[in-house]
Amino acid sequence: MYKDNEMNIIYRSENQQFHLFNQEISYIFKISEDGKLLHLYYGENLPDNDYSHLIEMHHRPMTTYRNENDLLYSLEHLKQEFPEYGTTDFRHPAISLLQKNGSRLSDFVYQGYEVEEGKPKLEGLPATYVDNNDESKTLKVYILDSVTNVQVELLYTIYRDYPVITRSARVMNKGKDIQIIENISSLSLDLPDANYEWQQLSGAWGRERTIKSRTLQQGIQSIESTRGISSHQHNPFVTLKRKNTDENQGEAIGAALVYSGNFLIQAEVDTWDVTRLQVGINPFGFNWKLNPGEIFTAPEAILVYSSKGLNAMSQTFHQLFRKRLARGKWREKDRPVLINNWEATYFDFDEEKLVNIAKKAFDVGIELFVLDDGWFGERENDCAGLGDWHVNPKRLPRGIGSLSEKIRSFGMKFGLWFEPEMVNKDSELYRTHPNWIISTPNRKPNHGRNQYVLNFGLDEVVENIFDQMCKIIDESNLDYIKWDMNRPLTDVFDSHLLADQQGEVFHRYVLGVYRLYEKLITKYPNILFESCSSGGGRFDPGMLHYAPQAWASDDSDAIERLKIQYGTSMLYPLSSIGAHVSIVPNHQTNRITPIKTRGNVAFFGAFGYELDLNELSEGDLRIVKEQIAFYKKYRTIIHNGTFYRLLSPFDDDNQTAWMVVSHDKKTAIVAHYKTLNEVNAPYRRLKLKGLDNDGLYNVGQNSLRSGMELMRAGLVCSDASSGQINDQNRRPETFDFDSKIWVITQEEK
Repeated sequence: MYKDNEMNIIYRSENQQFHLFNQEISYIFKISEDGKLLHLYYGENLPDNDYSHLIEMHHRPMTTYRNENDLLYSLEHLKQEFPEYGTTDFRHPAISLLQKNGSRLSDFVYQGYEVEEGKPKLEGLPATYVDNNDESKTLKVYILDSVTNVQVELLYTIYRDYPVITRSARVMNKGKDIQIIENISSLSLDLPDANYEWQQLSGAWGRERTIKSRTLQQGIQSIESTRGISSHQHNPFVTLKRKNTDENQGEAIGAALVYSGNFLIQAEVDTWDVTRLQVGINPFGFNWKLNPGEIFTAPEAILVYSSKGLNAMSQTFHQLFRKRLARGKWREKDRPVLINNWEATYFDFDEEKLVNIAKKAFDVGIELFVLDDGWFGERENDCAGLGDWHVNPKRLPRGIGSLSEKIRSFGMKFGLWFEPEMVNKDSELYRTHPNWIISTPNRKPNHGRNQYVLNFGLDEVVENIFDQMCKIIDESNLDYIKWDMNRPLTDVFDSHLLADQQGEVFHRYVLGVYRLYEKLITKYPNILFESCSSGGGRFDPGMLHYAPQAWASDDSDAIERLKIQYGTSMLYPLSSIGAHVSIVPNHQTNRITPIKTRGNVAFFGAFGYELDLNELSEGDLRIVKEQIAFYKKYRTIIHNGTFYRLLSPFDDDNQTAWMVVSHDKKTAIVAHYKTLNEVNAPYRRLKLKGLDNDGLYNVGQNSLRSGMELMRAGLVCSDASSGQINDQNRRPETFDFDSKIWVITQEEK
């Protein structure tokens, strides 16, 4: 069991103060005299004292006040836990209810609290969890609006072993009238100053999760999705960091939403430099009809605090996501090396061609063969077949079971690509159920990639796709599913719902996707799922709860992937980042990159190949065998070790470096990448991280260096990409798009 000084939630009745803490962080708030929840502190661990003095109130012009003859107490000037608009606070609220009389005014006051061991589940939603109740404690605070009789249960969980607070809210209609939820934040956090840089992960298809930064200013800074998916454009995660914070020192707060649909994350800076950070479902296009007796649960938001820089913040997210968000057999299990046929064949394949690719893959040590798009229905191109999850007899006349059996006879696992949420009009499913797509009456539906979105808010749709998938899974004895989703939602309407429920369609859709995932992983717990949405369009914490890895981007070019994978690592563990060695010239950039560098980039993720090995030269095939042997030897460390970013491609577009250190600090894998070759290049040293100060490390050719030296003086990496010497001129042979990996091992003491 934990000790009180390791983790606890303490309520001080004398000043009505709550203090959540562990050995690294404290989160403190209190109840005001009129029942409002006032935020006091979030940051490094503090002793359990009375912090009421942190509340400051002053009379200011143009202010409204709560009490008659009182010119001090105004919510506009106070930091709050769950603010509302209109009862003296003019900032954006955490909740907004449209009531029977048209009012949106509410006034929630404290009713009581509970503390429980462990962490409750969120019904129908992904969330972090615990294996044992002594890993965390949860505070439930109840607040009530007396006019509507709506109660909100605020959930705060603190983990024992991580500097993590999770937040969520349940809205319960205990009144007699229908209430419409127009806005609900999972997290609202008022910080005492605005001296932060805001960092987000943004981009587009093929250049996902680019790190973008700006200084907070008075007003609102935000990122959002209105696409029905978390999107390529913005990931549901932000960092607030101090201006002097870098990868290795300084204060940072990371906030992420465990959700796969429309989201909004915003920081509102008021005129007194208070920063209100809010995270939740995007209120744009959203409302939820809450009948008497019903409950609405908001998705989970995660707060991570670091006083040791961005690497430490990311490492917390990595461990939490890997161990307490991902689930099941594959949570921390070594992932198989796979080969996917897509860039090798596209739609042009038959059983013989696939078997030949798989046989060659098995010969070099690949463990899993994945058949991508085109195996089902009447799928000759991307205009037909989606929704018909039975084998395409023109391509595979012997059936999917025959192909699977031949693949398995080599000793390999077998996987398939699905796009369960989509349908083509040229399909049996659409011809039978044209009313199952998301569309608006009397308006022509819009398509994406010649496909339409199935209404996963309908149980019968989810059940139909589940039954179809189960038949194929059973027939082929599947080990792996790549779950794709290749377009955002448009024409958002559900004819099965009333007019005042149309704002529920986006959220009901996401809940339906989660429901299908849950049914499948419950029935088939041994299948490894990889999520995908035209690459990184739905790479979010919500998906990781069901699929422990995701295809990071359809851009598989190794040089482009340096930025994509570096940015992704701000939040997501390496085990979740699908990364493959693909064909050259690359199909997205037309770039020709050495196969060595393609492998050296892809190693730092869930590793695989996206090409036909039969087309490689003998020299490249030999390198492939070496890559696979290397990955198998070190994949446990790569996926479960501690990851450090060393040189950012966003700071220096010609250099990138990162490393992984085993938990016992006995092995480190260091990678350095160079984009373009240089003439008469300068000497360089790379300062490593995470080693044992007093340990002696072999850095190659029996050269021993202390951990302290490697971290303080650095590892010599001049011309690191090759180190080969041309005998004629004694100059190192280096090339464009070059790279090098060091495996550094600690000598026994």
